[in-house]
Amino acid sequence: MSSKLILFVCTGNVCRSPIAEYLLKKHLNGAGRWVVGSAGTCALENQPPTPAAVAVMAEHGIDISGHRSRPLTRQLVEQARVIVAMTAAHARAVSLLYPPAVEKTFVIGSFDDSRDEDIEDPIGLSDEAYRRVRDKIARAMPGLASFLNALE
Repeated sequence: MSSKLILFVCTGNVCRSPIAEYLLKKHLNGAGRWVVGSAGTCALENQPPTPAAVAVMAEHGIDISGHRSRPLTRQLVEQARVIVAMTAAHARAVSLLYPPAVEKTFVIGSFDDSRDEDIEDPIGLSDEAYRRVRDKIARAMPGLASFLNALE
């Protein structure tokens, strides 16, 4: 990993944070020097993304089927230059794991007009719920990319 790691954090690392990871990768389109990753506060190791997450991302031409989950670790938190949490609770979990990380941890809604709005967990819900999550995360990408560009 790199000091230019941006890490997305959710609970299981099988839907929200991988959706955010792959949306940002597409948004950056290989530009810049950021390494984009994700992890989960309660993630099991090496789980595939949910079928609904794969399906709604495929609708936008993005294949996340190769993603595998990983738990959030102190080492990942220390390595990350920026941490973007899907909810305020995830941001608190990061700061409990590694208190100095509070200064580099943000809730994804802070990068769009929702201002700190949490991204609800769509596990067990319809594809339409996953689409709402995907679209809400996508709305934060331009603001997040601008923020990252200012850090480079």
